Amino acid sequence: MAKTTLLKRFLIWKYKHISHRNFVLVLSGVIGLVAGLISVLLKNLTFSISWLLEKSVIFSQNKVYFILPIIGLTLVYIFVNKISRKPLEPAIPSILYALSKKDGIIASNKMVLPLITAPLTVGFGGSVGLLSPAIFSASSASSAIGKLFHINRKTRTLLIGCATAGVIATSFKSPIAAVIFAIEVFSLDLTFASLLPLLIASLASIITSYFFVGNEILFKFQVTDSFQVQDTLFYIILGVSTGIASIYFSKIYFGIFGFFNRFTSRLKKLLVGGLAIGIMLYIIPPLYGEGFSFINDLLSGNHITALGKTPFDAHLDNVWVVIALLFGITVFKSIAMTTTFAAGGTGGIIIPTLVMGSALGNVVAKIINNLGFNFQVSEANFTLIGMAGLIAGVLHAPLTAIFLIAEITGSYELFVPLMLTVSMSFLITKNSLEHTIYTKELAEKGALLTHDKDQSVLTLMKLDSVIESDFIKLHPEMTLGDLLHKGVSKSSRNLFPVVDDNDLLVGIILLDSIREVMFDQSLYATTSVETFMQNPPDIIKYETDSMKQVMQKFQDSGAWNLPVIKNDKYYGFVSKSKLLTAYRRELINFTR
Repeated sequence: MAKTTLLKRFLIWKYKHISHRNFVLVLSGVIGLVAGLISVLLKNLTFSISWLLEKSVIFSQNKVYFILPIIGLTLVYIFVNKISRKPLEPAIPSILYALSKKDGIIASNKMVLPLITAPLTVGFGGSVGLLSPAIFSASSASSAIGKLFHINRKTRTLLIGCATAGVIATSFKSPIAAVIFAIEVFSLDLTFASLLPLLIASLASIITSYFFVGNEILFKFQVTDSFQVQDTLFYIILGVSTGIASIYFSKIYFGIFGFFNRFTSRLKKLLVGGLAIGIMLYIIPPLYGEGFSFINDLLSGNHITALGKTPFDAHLDNVWVVIALLFGITVFKSIAMTTTFAAGGTGGIIIPTLVMGSALGNVVAKIINNLGFNFQVSEANFTLIGMAGLIAGVLHAPLTAIFLIAEITGSYELFVPLMLTVSMSFLITKNSLEHTIYTKELAEKGALLTHDKDQSVLTLMKLDSVIESDFIKLHPEMTLGDLLHKGVSKSSRNLFPVVDDNDLLVGIILLDSIREVMFDQSLYATTSVETFMQNPPDIIKYETDSMKQVMQKFQDSGAWNLPVIKNDKYYGFVSKSKLLTAYRRELINFTR
């Protein structure tokens, strides 16, 4: 009670003394701090688990690290099914769904779950990343802060974007890329009102990161080989390669999930997935864990160190064997990642995308340099730009890809090749796959926000808000007299649903249809409702129709009212006038 009273006093004081805009700026800084703390905590928890396993006599000296992922997945399984009893959800799609259908409200338990399940998955070698779990946790914290201070939906959306930007900024020390990522992935409006909070959150997160981990950065790279105009064609080839790889990445993701969905038992998924991951790790050790060391080794030119101990060590003096192994990482990283998810692990796709892109970029450079035509390109630059190409293709986030690499390198010397590769990769992928791994299922459900304001407003609208149920129901066997006395005389409507004994809609009656005979008393007892009944122009299905589909049905049918069917039974009507009024109101709120 005391806490509630104190909060009310604060809210009253805030309303009198702090403008909404300034309060949002303050909250964005707080959320940036929280996002930075969550990112650092998640990373340190994961590192601690990895360090303990590396120091373990059983696992380090006996080289049986390939069995660790199944142990980690088992621990996640036990925690989720026996302790938490809350199902795991994909991070970014869940956030996007909350933004479109839950007014930006994310369950508070999502703040804690990723902090436990992600370190267990990645710390034990699961081939996934930590960024998405950190974003999920920080977004949940942001949502909780928004609820605490009674922030409206639009501002909650912005603050979730701030949490996301904070995590990205903390992880890569790249505030500009972090802001652009939030705008591209969450379809935020690029206005000064949204840009400034995102920047403040990014800066607050980076400062938090510096305070706890100092100048430590994920990638250590400085550009030593500048762009040569004669390499233009090769960067275009790299863009085509990363575009094709991005399509493969998405296809294999949904294909593997489709395969695992055949198993009804979670335990079977765990066993099959864990065994598959173990086999892949034994053959290709760099698939173990996130893969940052692999990327840094490639960037420094140490491909032997990057590949680690493999069954093919005796042949690594042959560059084509090295190329084949690196290409194997390109192919199998997405398989190992998706298998980790499908087997019950939790994590993100951003870091695996970078790993896959770095391997592919290095492969393309090595092929060019060893074809025998005296071509020579920078393997380090291709490694770096390959990462950007995959990010642009897989996430459909070309600007994020460009600025992320530019900030990692600390210069814009590679801006031209970045633009060449990224634009080519994005165009190929976008023309082949309209939606990303994050957005495909949401788009199919009509629950995806986009930069298209009209589409976003329809997505935010809720069907329940426009359904009217105050219609008098009639039955087919009722007489005209009953229709007039029990229906028309007691209703202000000019439309009546006709249902059977099970409440199934069998037709509708328009007042205009009976206007000519409604005063002919000779028909009152001899004519039934069924005589005047007609089929509705169309039907709205409550469970499956999105607001975009509802609007389209009104447009195609030319009707002013359409019935709604829920669980196969009559539920109510939607009128075009109420639908358009609700659309206008939502549009004003969305653009305010």
